[in-house]
Amino acid sequence: MEAFLILGGLLLLLVLRVPVAFALGGLGILLLMFKGLPLIGVPQRLYGTLDSFELLAVPMFLLMSNVLLRGGVGRDLFAAVQSWVGHWPGGLGVATIMSCTLFSAISGSSVATAATIGTVAIPEMEQRGYNRPFILGMLAAGGTLGILIPPSIPLIIYGIVTEESITTLFMAGIGPGLFLAGSFIVYSIVYAILGGGYEPMARASWNERRHASIRALPTVLLAAAIIGSIYTGIATPSESAGVGFVLALAITFAMKRMSWEKVREAARDAMVTTVMIFVIILGAKVFSYAITLYLIPQTISSLITTHISDPNYFMLAVGAVLLFIGFFLEALSMLLIMVPVLFPSLAAMSIDPIWFGIFFVVLIETALITPPVGLNLFVIQAVGKARLEDVIRGALPFAFIMLCTACLLWFWKDLSLAIPRMIGI
Repeated sequence: MEAFLILGGLLLLLVLRVPVAFALGGLGILLLMFKGLPLIGVPQRLYGTLDSFELLAVPMFLLMSNVLLRGGVGRDLFAAVQSWVGHWPGGLGVATIMSCTLFSAISGSSVATAATIGTVAIPEMEQRGYNRPFILGMLAAGGTLGILIPPSIPLIIYGIVTEESITTLFMAGIGPGLFLAGSFIVYSIVYAILGGGYEPMARASWNERRHASIRALPTVLLAAAIIGSIYTGIATPSESAGVGFVLALAITFAMKRMSWEKVREAARDAMVTTVMIFVIILGAKVFSYAITLYLIPQTISSLITTHISDPNYFMLAVGAVLLFIGFFLEALSMLLIMVPVLFPSLAAMSIDPIWFGIFFVVLIETALITPPVGLNLFVIQAVGKARLEDVIRGALPFAFIMLCTACLLWFWKDLSLAIPRMIGI
């Protein structure tokens, strides 16, 4: 009964639009006070939470993505991919998804991916007569690849919360991320063939392709350096993020697209986002500490294992809960609230925690493009100066594809686990 009262109180605070960090932290402190526990332990735990080498990856990846955003790197990526596939049916849609995939392998952020590629792709596709809701929905969905294809900030947070290997999580995200990107591409081609209404592009000349590819090559090499250094064990995610930030500065300054004023703007935006993420993490840490003392994770784990002994039903229940709370919470909040509660049940269900992390992220990806608080919907609405209902209408087919991918992931676990198993991590 105590567990339901506490979780009900948290839901009430969120419905009342109390900021997630303060809802979690404030409720956690109240619970500790009701237990009569000294609050001196709270700042000690908070300091211990942020005193983490792994967390350095978050501001570094955000800095790198903001530098690339202001350096106009998305324009080069889009132009290069467009030169190769723009003449296909729905070629600009294919180029958009491929550009989102490549930029995801650099930024680790869905918002940065959607904003960067969206600013370039929306005018191009509108000029070619593509359906506006389709454009907006595709970009909102393409941006979600930024939290699945490594490096991924949510996977870093999941690894820290559960103490699982971040490198293994990164490798496990590659298969589902590429599968989702491929599914989006197939849908875009089929939509273009059946829906029509767009102006096909002429095939680019080899000279145009070579010129565009050379301009995008440094960015592609940057992505390869980040993923390769993590994959080979040369660098940790935090170290590769730091190196990536330095290389991003070098690339954009060498292209004469960066100034120190833009660097200050990038640092300011990265700082704002980092503080927001860290404050939510701190609030979640206090709440997690409190509910552990109240034995809530253990109670819920016992309740689940007592009434749900089949892993299939357990995952179905988890999926339903995540989809429901995804209507009200953004991805990081869902992760920090639900993972500490659900994670103790995994061992009893014999569920691989690495696989569960990928499954979880696919579902919170879906929450990024579902109303009313799907963050990517608002990002694309702002970038495209569009009506929110147009973005939502265009994003719904992609949300369905993502749900189908989550189902496939359950029946075909090797979609995520094959690569880590193949490289022995």
